[in-house]
Amino acid sequence: MKFYNSVGPNPRVVRMFAAEKGIALPTQDVNLMAGENRQEEHLKRNPHGQMPCLELDNGAFLSEILPICEYLEEKNPNPPLIGTTPEERGETRMWTRRIDLNICEPMANGFRFSQGLPLFQSRMVTVPEAADGLKRIAQDRLKWLDGQMAGKQFVCGDRFTLADVLLFCFIDFGGQVGQPLNTEFKNIAAWFARVKERPSAKA
Repeated sequence: MKFYNSVGPNPRVVRMFAAEKGIALPTQDVNLMAGENRQEEHLKRNPHGQMPCLELDNGAFLSEILPICEYLEEKNPNPPLIGTTPEERGETRMWTRRIDLNICEPMANGFRFSQGLPLFQSRMVTVPEAADGLKRIAQDRLKWLDGQMAGKQFVCGDRFTLADVLLFCFIDFGGQVGQPLNTEFKNIAAWFARVKERPSAKA
């Protein structure tokens, strides 16, 4: 396998997931800032021109962070970060989808349409007037999640999962691009501090 890596929270999710599993991925960096991901060589790997991308041993390419992590889990089931039973896997996927759609996506587009606009406006459809609303949506859903996290060690209770990896990487990213975690969200703040102590958080 070969992992095509770049700056940004999406590649970091895969790096942290792999680190939790003890998987050493051969890596090739793609210069996102210079637009290398939008050039022909990378478009052959991922026609969306997005990062990251995983080249499999059979020469095929996987993109999108959640399918990449699912693939790594199937190839390396231990330690389980999605689950060992249908019930555990269902719970992890439920929370991962909630976090991805309701927090990560509006947070990322809120950045792309505001602070990140100079970089992204020539690469994708941008809607600057939507930026503030998207950021509000992400914060509203974080407030909801904070309530759900009461009394829990991790998103899925006692299990550290892909949902935690995804949430951690994007909350950390938000703090770097003008969307810091609200200090009133004390359950998530305590969870974030716990996850930040894991060696994989440095991946």
